[in-house]
Amino acid sequence: MVERSDEAPLLFWAEGPGVSAPPPAAEPGSSSSSGGRRLGGGWSAAPWDGEGPAEAAGPPRAEAEEDQIVAVFVVTFDPRTGNMVEWCLPQDIDLEGVEFKSMASGSHKIQSDFIYFRKGLCFGLACFANMPVESELERGARMKSVGILSPSYTLLYRYMHFLENQVRHQLEMPGHYSHLEAFYDDKKGVLPDSKGTPSSQQPVHWLPSIHRYMYPEMKITHPAGCMSQFIKFFGEQILVLWKFALLRKRILIFSPPPVGVVCYRVYCCCCLANVSLPGLGGTVPESKPFFYVNVADIEMLETEVSYVACTTEKIFEQKRDLYDVYVDNQNVKTHHEHLQPLLKINNADKEKYRRLNDQRQMLMYSQEVGEDCSSCEEDLFILFFMEQNNRIFQTLMEVSASQDKTLTADHARGMGLDPQGDRSFLMDLLEVYGIDVMLVIDNPCCT
Repeated sequence: MVERSDEAPLLFWAEGPGVSAPPPAAEPGSSSSSGGRRLGGGWSAAPWDGEGPAEAAGPPRAEAEEDQIVAVFVVTFDPRTGNMVEWCLPQDIDLEGVEFKSMASGSHKIQSDFIYFRKGLCFGLACFANMPVESELERGARMKSVGILSPSYTLLYRYMHFLENQVRHQLEMPGHYSHLEAFYDDKKGVLPDSKGTPSSQQPVHWLPSIHRYMYPEMKITHPAGCMSQFIKFFGEQILVLWKFALLRKRILIFSPPPVGVVCYRVYCCCCLANVSLPGLGGTVPESKPFFYVNVADIEMLETEVSYVACTTEKIFEQKRDLYDVYVDNQNVKTHHEHLQPLLKINNADKEKYRRLNDQRQMLMYSQEVGEDCSSCEEDLFILFFMEQNNRIFQTLMEVSASQDKTLTADHARGMGLDPQGDRSFLMDLLEVYGIDVMLVIDNPCCT
């Protein structure tokens, strides 16, 4: 099996070739444009070869979600005024800040990208493209993004290819919005109300259900399909991120463009903190994937107590009051002294990482010999950390319910933790989740 480097295309997406010069003008809505294709009353999320069903007919999800596209928009870069929303539907929707969220700082250096972001109570996905043009007015380059907003980010993956096609269409034929208008008319939903609950569906859950219950095509363009590359990229550091995610810390990931792959890392980081035990930590903040953020989000981030986000703007590193953990490439760091011990990889971490890789090798072998065709790496990784988290909290709750409420070194080992190396992690965990337990593990600094 060929290993992919982090620079390799993420799944089936890669930075596309440069957009060619505009072809001869075509009539709006003509078949020569690169718009999405109507199939059975819907819009295809990927090119369709005419054979088989337009969408995979895999097992149904536990709770089927309907399309809820609340906005579609086109953002352009104007050499005189900067980023601006040139067109949108509905016309009266508040898109303030979307012009910067959908075209990341530094994007002029790349040919194409895709960006997940959060706007108020909604999530967005935008596809960006950069085309050279022979125009002094445009300073030799035309840059646009085409994006959508939805109350749930788990649905956005369906329209990745449609948006990629449409942004190239907008570059080559500016001002022709007929395909976007038809798309919105077909998929339009409703905005969440002021309480954050969409009026036509249940409250949005930040983290989707276990991967096996998702549509099969989510493995192609949805962030759930990148967990293996995420762990390969960070190596043993994944255990450091796991602890910070479980403690609901504010985690900010920096990377220069393209930012699409980094948005996937945000999602994967949130998945490390999944817990399936009922009734745990009702007052604990959710691990929210904010995806891409920029300086326009500073005021909003100042009010957040827990999030995971990414940025292309290096100035964030200096604003330490906005984050607890800063990730630059594979370098994970924190300026909080009490969190410094969590940066060290201990023996229990190394054992978990070894066990994770062993399970992955066993899965790959069983797939090669044809014994297991139903499981995938994403299932393995997500369930690995969920089971680890469940074991920790199950033990803590059992000790909390006991008569003496004493947590010993043996308990720590039983949870897969290092009694000494994870002592500060355990103390923080008890405080964050409000678990009434007395820790009797000696502090290594005092022995």
